[in-house]
Amino acid sequence: MSPLTDEDKDILLKLARSAITAELIQGSRIERPKEISPTLKEKRGCFVTLHKKGVLRGCIGTIEPVRPLFSNVEENAISAAFNDPRFPSLTKDELSFVDIEVSVLTAPEVLHFEDGKDLMLKIKPGVHGVILSQDWRSATFLPQVWEQLPDKKAFLEHLCLKGGMDGKCWQNKTTTIKVYEVEYFSE
Repeated sequence: MSPLTDEDKDILLKLARSAITAELIQGSRIERPKEISPTLKEKRGCFVTLHKKGVLRGCIGTIEPVRPLFSNVEENAISAAFNDPRFPSLTKDELSFVDIEVSVLTAPEVLHFEDGKDLMLKIKPGVHGVILSQDWRSATFLPQVWEQLPDKKAFLEHLCLKGGMDGKCWQNKTTTIKVYEVEYFSE
């Protein structure tokens, strides 16, 4: 995976904002780059997070690298603004108060662990985004969530609960844990 340049980051942030604006304001167009760098064409997972005056206003992403990064950012920006089930659709009046953050993910890798104690030793706060899966249930937290939940046990318990699982599911050997890292940037 190629590192993003400052120009790549600017392009992605402008793309995300223009995609949302085009949905809200008639006559607005999505500002897609005329030339797309090879890095932005790479298939990469990403999340687009919206904050309104510092408070979460929407966050949608794609964990697996299934689409080119520039397409993923555009689609996830629209979804974060209008399809996050936790929030009503963004309105035209809110647009100027919203800051956009883009998180570009590395491919998730399974983290093998013997038990809860071993997992606690292997997981890296502030570095690892975590995907926790059990049967058909799954949930993820981006590495940025460590800022609100710096305690490993609390982080993992909240992640279990987010996925509709028992709060101690992270200690169960039948639980699959995958980790990834992100490069994130915002307006």
